[in-house]
Amino acid sequence: MSTRRSHDPGMKQQLKGRRRPLEGSIVVTLFVMGAISIAITLGILWELGKESLLFFGEDEVSLWSFLTSTNWSPQSGTAGSFGIWPLILGTVYITVIALIVAVPIGLASAVYLSEYASPRVRGFLKPALEVLVGIPTVVFGFFAITFMTPILRSVFGTSTVGFFNVLSAGIVVGLLIVPLISSLAEDAMAAVPASLRQAAYGVGASKLEVSLRIVFPAALSGIAAGVVVAMSRAVGETMVVTLAAGASPRNFNLGSDSIFGHILNPFQGAQTMTGYIAVTASGDLSYNSLDYNSIFAIGLTLFFMTLGLNALSRRIVKRFRQEYE
Repeated sequence: MSTRRSHDPGMKQQLKGRRRPLEGSIVVTLFVMGAISIAITLGILWELGKESLLFFGEDEVSLWSFLTSTNWSPQSGTAGSFGIWPLILGTVYITVIALIVAVPIGLASAVYLSEYASPRVRGFLKPALEVLVGIPTVVFGFFAITFMTPILRSVFGTSTVGFFNVLSAGIVVGLLIVPLISSLAEDAMAAVPASLRQAAYGVGASKLEVSLRIVFPAALSGIAAGVVVAMSRAVGETMVVTLAAGASPRNFNLGSDSIFGHILNPFQGAQTMTGYIAVTASGDLSYNSLDYNSIFAIGLTLFFMTLGLNALSRRIVKRFRQEYE
């Protein structure tokens, strides 16, 4: 061991001194690609911020009402009708329902693929599961309208469940992000060293105990990061929520409206932030109008929400990351 260490500095000098014609160009190319990515992000932020300032510069709009009001109806042009909270409510509510559906299914499938499935079964099921990622989201939207909503209306009644409703959209968005959670979680569990499994088996642990008490905690950082990434995907989903959840914001008044009868009623429709952007941007709007500029203010809010989720993902990975030799 000591002989190897004494030779390491000389070997490093030899490798460092050896000329590699392509290495310099590769480094430059990677730097340029990274710089382009950062420049694109800054350009998006600049455009959103510039147009958002025009929105908040209108006499009918104030930043305080935008952040505190629970009524969003920009077409009315009246004071107090530009609160972002109805759109945030729809976005968060559908995301929560999607996670309730996707996390158990995704993690259970990841445990099976990583610990129970044979190589042949894993080689068939994992690509088959990931095929869902390639299906256009508009197909999921029509699936929610033509399949999921009729089932909910037949179970709970047509008078209870509206044609556009949060529950149907949330369930289908959950099915949409199942492959993302399953794939990332399975990759994290597969990266756990086999020595941990063998040590657990050596003391008499069952396969279920090894899966849930050894492998799952060891891969927790990757699993948690995958869930947060899936959450970001659900927050940014557009077509499913536009088609299935409706195009009317769920305005509410705290203290007077019923919590579960109206504010958190999953059987009523609600508009999300991305849904509003899609519907408004596809309409007949004049440039620099109030409605036109509002989509940039909402887009900026959505940008910071997803940025916060990505930062949370990095903190989770750093907090629970384990390194094995």
